[in-house]
Amino acid sequence: MSDPVQFLQALSQALSTLGLYGAGHPATTRTAEAAYERLLDLQARRRHLQFTFLAGEVLFGDEVQPALAGWEWSERLAAAGVERMEFVEAVELDAFEWLLAHLAVRLGIGPEIADPRQTGPSSIRLGMVTLAGGGPAPADGVPTIARLSYNLRDERDMVGWIHDEVRGGGQLPLLEADAVVRSLSLAMHAEQAMVLPLLQLKEFDQYTTTHSMNVAVLAMALGDFLELGPAAVRSLGFAALLHDLGKVCIPPDILNKPGTLEPAERQVVERHPGVGAKILLESRDVIELAAVVAYEHHVMINGGGYPHMPDVRGAQYASRLVHVCDVYDALRTRRPYRDAWSSEQALSYIESRAGLEFDPTIARAFVTMIRRWDRRVAQMAAVPVIGREEPDSPSHPTALVTGMDMGPGFFHSRPD
Repeated sequence: MSDPVQFLQALSQALSTLGLYGAGHPATTRTAEAAYERLLDLQARRRHLQFTFLAGEVLFGDEVQPALAGWEWSERLAAAGVERMEFVEAVELDAFEWLLAHLAVRLGIGPEIADPRQTGPSSIRLGMVTLAGGGPAPADGVPTIARLSYNLRDERDMVGWIHDEVRGGGQLPLLEADAVVRSLSLAMHAEQAMVLPLLQLKEFDQYTTTHSMNVAVLAMALGDFLELGPAAVRSLGFAALLHDLGKVCIPPDILNKPGTLEPAERQVVERHPGVGAKILLESRDVIELAAVVAYEHHVMINGGGYPHMPDVRGAQYASRLVHVCDVYDALRTRRPYRDAWSSEQALSYIESRAGLEFDPTIARAFVTMIRRWDRRVAQMAAVPVIGREEPDSPSHPTALVTGMDMGPGFFHSRPD
């Protein structure tokens, strides 16, 4: 276990003990001193310490701490207005005791004090984080003490490399895929109000890479919206990132062909769910959910789609969830054979197909989530922010693929 993890766990134990026994109790003193010793050990090697608490994730500096994925205290601290905790210089014991008392009040587990947001010692900074270039200032006077920048270019390059490895016959790099999902989750949760960092398509041959990342973000956002829990949401993100893995075996001249596919070309495209599932099942560590989603993500709730499934149970819940996200991003993306739909057109299509193509409960939740998000994006766009990146930049935190309208019948003309 890393030193940052040990310190944070000691800190949470000290807070729990303080809330249970109150200040001055021997158990409270003992756990507080243990946490303080952990802090001193860390500061002996690095004076300026930075901890970031987001939904389901903890960063030490700019490094994710996998051992604390889904850590309950991360969400509790973020909800209490403490997304960032910095120790900027050597911390004295009395300053650390102030921190414990202050956090206990913010978390609602300690006795009230006159001003729970009073200025603390200069060695400790508490506050919120925001995405660089996006979002209004936090409410209630909570200071923004850090701005996190996510351009996701490295993650897109990593997904491209993963696809190249699989295309070349190599093993699926699971650790790298998991790292991408973690980065997407961090970017998605970097503000308390959800902002989805969807990427724009710059080149048609980037479609599978960009689309996979967007579907992963949408699936995790929808999982959050449906309150599925951090572990389930992470699993959905991983499965969604790899749902189109079988497309790496489709020749680019078919995948990017303008116009209608020939019957033989359509057969090639419609084999990609089975190909992707086979790759995932043959990986070093079999990820069954990802394999199931890869196989089922084109199956419709009424039994249509592909591959044909004679089983009356139909596609699993995760596959039905990813299917909605997959279709939305596909409709919103410009392709060589048609232009993109607007967000409202895509949502109207999903509404019209609920109960036929899409699970109606999932479809309703998705439409509600995206419409709320669209309103938030419109509000953000109306607020001038100095230094905001241009909306067509792939690093813009609220960038969406945009384009002109497209006529009906797309999914009957192209199966991908």
